Order: sequence, then structure tokens, then C-alpha cells
Amino acid sequence: MRLKPLIDRAPAAWLLAMTVIWGYTFVVVQDAVARIGVVEFLVLRFAVAALALAPWAFRETRIHEWRVGLGLGGTLALGYLFQTWGLERITVTESGFLTGLFVVFAPIWAAVLYRVRLGRRNVMAIVLSMAGLGFLLGGWNFHLTAGSLLTIAGAFCFGLQIALLSRLGPSCRTGALTFSQMAAMTFWLSLLLPSGSRWQDPLSGMLVLSLLVTGVVASAFAFYVQTRVQQRLSAARTAVILVTEPFFAALFGHWLNHDPLTGPAVIGAALLLLAMLVSELGLGPFGRARK
Repeated sequence: MRLKPLIDRAPAAWLLAMTVIWGYTFVVVQDAVARIGVVEFLVLRFAVAALALAPWAFRETRIHEWRVGLGLGGTLALGYLFQTWGLERITVTESGFLTGLFVVFAPIWAAVLYRVRLGRRNVMAIVLSMAGLGFLLGGWNFHLTAGSLLTIAGAFCFGLQIALLSRLGPSCRTGALTFSQMAAMTFWLSLLLPSGSRWQDPLSGMLVLSLLVTGVVASAFAFYVQTRVQQRLSAARTAVILVTEPFFAALFGHWLNHDPLTGPAVIGAALLLLAMLVSELGLGPFGRARK
């Protein structure tokens, strides 16, 4: 695919562009799930993503990609389920900030599962990211709620997926692994469809547009980019770039939903951007497995 060389030339820039898209989808998803329900929307979203990838990725998907994708897709399904349940209960801005906690969980998972060491610059970037999230969350004035805890659980799952993808992704074909993950997510989530689901509700024009944006752009295309990038970048560098997602979620939440954006939140956003620069300009590997 011709897109691969373009991504390989500037993987960090492509991944950053995807975080802008994901930041915007917080607003889109919050509106959509109010119309059709959480599980119903997620099943449709990832079914659309799988269908968008199927014409060119289905034939090249081997047993290996199906096995890896089944596990990664299950982790992602749980992450999106918890995150979207949380998004029903809290603001777009708060959801984006809490989702950014995967920057902590990803390297922890990598250390636990693969005995990967953290480089000093990566530790500095993670500390800056956590400080930024602390400011964005309002410091000690922040109170955890049911929605907050659900969102943190989602971030926990996303961190696991990033760590697993960094290790398993290089052995898979990019398009095939992306497709198998989207198909697996559709399968796992469909098992959770409630008996009284709102499939009978008519699909409005706005809902169809939401499914196209989240399914084709924010899922099929964006996860293709992430899968390709993580074959080039480590879990820690990937996580620190992705943690700018709360910054963009806050911008779109403030702009489109009129969520409050305070002075500490601005400081926090600046610290997140600084963390990304430290990670990228440091250019140190995430670490090497201890033998």
C-alpha cells in the first residue's frame, strides 16, 4: 500500500494527526450514544470499520493475524466499552483527560509483561505527562465519580493494548492486523448486545455521519496508522504522543460543547506538549528487555 512509505517517513507526525481525530470523536460519540446506546453504537462503529478494510485486507489476513487480532481486539473492546460508558456520565473534557492516563499504564504493562526497562528521558516524559494531567484535572479539587472510574478502567485497557501491539505488531501485516482487530471488536461487542437494544430506532443523517467519521476515519484509518507506527516506535514513545489526545479533546469539548477550560487546564496542556517534545527530541528507545 502506498500509504506505508508516507507513514514510515514521519511516524510521530502521523500518530499526532490521529490524536487530533480521536480528540474530536469524543464529542461525536457522546452525542451518538445518547441516540442509540453504548453497545449498539460501538458494534455499528467497528462493523463499519471492518467493512471499510475488508476489500483489501481480508485476503492477506493469515491465521497469525487473526489470533493476535482476536486478543488485541478484545482488549480494545473492553477499553472502548468502559470509556464510552464513562462518557455518558462525565464531560468530554474530563473523559479526554482521564483517557490520557494510558500513558502511565502502557509502560507499566510493558515492564510487567516483557520486562522492558524505561529510559531516563522516557521517565521524564511520563512524569511531565502525569503533571500535565494533574493540572488538567484541576489538581486536588478533582473528585472521582462512577464515570471517572469507568474511564480510568478504559485507559487501563488501552495501555495494555499499546504494550501488546508494540511487541506483537511487527510480526503482522499492518492492514491484516488492523482488519482483524476491527472484526474482533465487532464480534466481542456483539456478544454484549442487550435484548432490548434500540436497533428499531431509525438511523438519522447525523448518526450515519457519526458512524462514518468514527468507523472509517477514526477506527479503520486511524488504527491502521497506529498499527504501522507501532512497528516503528516503542510503547513509551507511542503513549506519550497519544497522551496529547486529552488536549485536543479539551479543545473540541470547549469549542463545541462549551466545557470550561481553566488556567490550570491550559498549563496542563502545555506540559503534555512538552512531554511529547522530550520524548521525541530525546530519541531514546523505550528500553531493552532484560535477558
